[in-house]
Amino acid sequence: MTEVRSELGTRLPSRIRLPEVDVPDGRMVDLPGRGTTYVTDTPGPTPDAPPIVLLHALTTTGLLTWFPSIPTLAKKFRVITLDQRWHGRGIKSDEFSLRDCADDAVALLDVLGIEKAMFAGFSMGSLVAQRVWRQHPDRVGGLVLCASTDIFQSRPSERAFHNGMDSIVSRIPGFGSRKRADRVHAAQVDPAVDINRWALSEFRSTSPIAVGKAVGVIGRHHTRPWIGQIDVPTAVVVPLHDRAIPPARQMAMARRIPGATLHTVDAGHSCCVMDADKFVPVLAQACSEVLARWKDRTQA
Repeated sequence: MTEVRSELGTRLPSRIRLPEVDVPDGRMVDLPGRGTTYVTDTPGPTPDAPPIVLLHALTTTGLLTWFPSIPTLAKKFRVITLDQRWHGRGIKSDEFSLRDCADDAVALLDVLGIEKAMFAGFSMGSLVAQRVWRQHPDRVGGLVLCASTDIFQSRPSERAFHNGMDSIVSRIPGFGSRKRADRVHAAQVDPAVDINRWALSEFRSTSPIAVGKAVGVIGRHHTRPWIGQIDVPTAVVVPLHDRAIPPARQMAMARRIPGATLHTVDAGHSCCVMDADKFVPVLAQACSEVLARWKDRTQA
């Protein structure tokens, strides 16, 4: 979703057409001892529908990454989103770490009374999903990793970008204004009235300073030494025209995860929103396959 930030100024470009779907309401939820974050919890077709936690991309929010996917997934799952640390109305902490984001997601399961869930992540969210399994394997029924990788900084250009960003933003105190998200959301338009204006305000709710600092942290992501130990049903969704994370690297990661299935989308890195008509059916199929394998394990 970092590709989107360069395109957005004061309005959405006219060539961008967002999917017009129902966007669920959410609420602020306290995660004891951690902080508060914005959560949506969309029921599935039955009270015992399997839960899936959707983890969002860098620069966005839980809803902004996943709103096109929620209605389709809710036909089979109880669908949960949250704003991760430093994003939108997520937890404001002194430092940003993927480890903390993973712990936050499991703390939300505790608050919601959920023992185990599937976790699907897009880009940054997929890095968090990997760490949810690493740190809390007993809480994970399956993984769906979209636009993902097990390592950054494998090329000189990536090292220069991440290290340069880390160096620049490390001199700036804090993570941006604590009031930014509240101010933006207070003036937010109803998505049912104008989905484009809603999306733009949702996007603006994350501070550029927070994004810059998060980029430096994400650049140090390196799960290759243990990603081959993942032992839950896993699907990897690869945008074939991804310019942020090379598709070949995503496919190589998939091969390192035992039993992982590979699903491709004929679109770029921002396909979860910009090409939702291509992405959502592939995501739904990947989630269904992981769910079937999770159920098989449970019944065995």
